[in-house]
Amino acid sequence: MKLGNSRVKTKTMVELNEDAISVARFYANSDYANLNCNRNSDNSNSTLEIALQGIIIMKTYNNLYKKIHSTENLILAFKKARKGKSKKDYVIDFESNLNKNLKLLQNELKNRIYKPHRLKKFIVRDPKSRIIHASIFRDRIVHHAIINILKPILEKRFIYDSFASRKNKGTHEAIKRFEYFLRKVSSNGRKVKKPFNNNSIRGFVLKADIKHYFATMNHKILISILSKNIKDEDFINLIKVILDNFDTKIKGQGVPLGNYTSQFFANVYLNRLDYFIKHRLKAKYYIRYVDDFVILNKDKKVLEEYLTKIIKYLKNLRLGLHPDKSEIYPLRNGITFLGYRIFYHYKLLRKRNINYFLNKLKKNIRLYREGKIEKEKLESFLQGWVGYSKFANTYNFRKKIIDSIQKELIVA
Repeated sequence: MKLGNSRVKTKTMVELNEDAISVARFYANSDYANLNCNRNSDNSNSTLEIALQGIIIMKTYNNLYKKIHSTENLILAFKKARKGKSKKDYVIDFESNLNKNLKLLQNELKNRIYKPHRLKKFIVRDPKSRIIHASIFRDRIVHHAIINILKPILEKRFIYDSFASRKNKGTHEAIKRFEYFLRKVSSNGRKVKKPFNNNSIRGFVLKADIKHYFATMNHKILISILSKNIKDEDFINLIKVILDNFDTKIKGQGVPLGNYTSQFFANVYLNRLDYFIKHRLKAKYYIRYVDDFVILNKDKKVLEEYLTKIIKYLKNLRLGLHPDKSEIYPLRNGITFLGYRIFYHYKLLRKRNINYFLNKLKKNIRLYREGKIEKEKLESFLQGWVGYSKFANTYNFRKKIIDSIQKELIVA
């Protein structure tokens, strides 16, 4: 089959998709195709992913379950679960008899009798309050073992501009991409007719938030999405066991904030929305980070049409937009996205994040003076904040904070 100067190579079966959104692996011999691809930022790679209306070309996978409980995979999963937590008591305890503990876990998985423990519930304020449900360490190993197998299969289907919980992505890369789109949409900073200041550029942005996303993710829909590629019943049943372990108000709905599997499933679930926006709406300047997304366009009316269609489409996923956090803004006003207030010529930190940092800094300094935390912990906290703040235009503010802390440490 030929498409322009390109050849479409189909490797596997073709089947109809209920959303009529699909993907075909495609070998492009020239840039004339100019198609909206998945894993390439500039549409110029020789291997692209494109959308075809009405069909889906996909590869299915069987006999995956034995890979989950293989010794090699469980050891790798253990190492990943241990990363950054090697000094925790529960990790030391598990590792003190590693072979026996992994063998026990392996036998439970192999014999299909594995049952996860009850999740531990606690609240984190960072700065927004969130209810976290944490799994015990051995269950986290199982989560990593599952994602070790799933990620190579499903990651390649994610669009380029999905930035959460992915290698070489993250908030800073998402902000860089936003700034790139900002320049594109505004024609490199072209100003409105009566500019108020140097940031009064043309264009608009639809900023939206999925309402209670993790709490409303539908298990049946998630399993349906996974089952299109994963044809191993034991594998799917294990995922069901993990999903059912979360005690929710509505049965069959919601995944716990805190589970590694939840982060990955969040991307899998909304990948359908990504395809709808990129390939059905043909929105060129779209970025998603978990349940937050933005679409930039020169025309406000186009974004209004997008918003209406997105709200309608999300009903298929049993989701909705947050009414107070989903609006269209002029780019000249700046946009709050992923912890930053972004204007054309500069970025600022959110006031809420600054206040949270200052309050936590005072607390940590007090704890240090009282001898309740080590100097290294205070410095680690500061380094983490510097990494976040230096991405914005905060040189003077950072210098002031660092100087004041150095004085505190000298006095102490």
